[in-house]
Amino acid sequence: MQISIILAHPDPLSFNHAIASTAQQTLMDMGCQVHLHDLCSEGFDPVLPAAEIARGATLPPLVERHCQELREADGLILVHPNWWGMPPAVMKGWIDRVLRPGVAYEFLPGDNGEGVPVGLLKPMTALVFNTTNTPPERELSVFGDPLERTWRDCVLSFCGVRRIERRMFGVVCTSNPEERSNWLAEVAATVRREYAAKAATA
Repeated sequence: MQISIILAHPDPLSFNHAIASTAQQTLMDMGCQVHLHDLCSEGFDPVLPAAEIARGATLPPLVERHCQELREADGLILVHPNWWGMPPAVMKGWIDRVLRPGVAYEFLPGDNGEGVPVGLLKPMTALVFNTTNTPPERELSVFGDPLERTWRDCVLSFCGVRRIERRMFGVVCTSNPEERSNWLAEVAATVRREYAAKAATA
């Protein structure tokens, strides 16, 4: 069973990195093959060049590697902070360059791009782990949790992902070690719950 973990945070000491590491170790303990990509540390360029837009475009080796791993993935874990109600730019660039036609979705014959795409990813569970420094009451009442709409309604559902589970951890900046430890235990439990059965039959 292959799981891709995509991490977007520039600080290697961030809680996002702890989340990604916890998910990776949990999956490895379950016998899964894990591809962890720390987008910032690997220098992933978020800018989509015009030459990459066409479906059959030749891709740089790093982007092609991401695409190939995504084609083969049985599960996907996305880890990033909530910045201005959006993912960091490097994660948005990953969406633009990797969730591309012919890899993550396609349009039906005769559809010139104005219709609803058909997802190409394997039937899978995607886990989205986010961090925030906004109290949850303010997040929901003032902003309405835009990351939920982004991942569930605007991205993953169009790529064929059958099950999407998302968890926002916060407030991180005022959290204590016990809270962070409990959150990481929740990450591990969520990963086991969502992937253990499939890993056992892989």
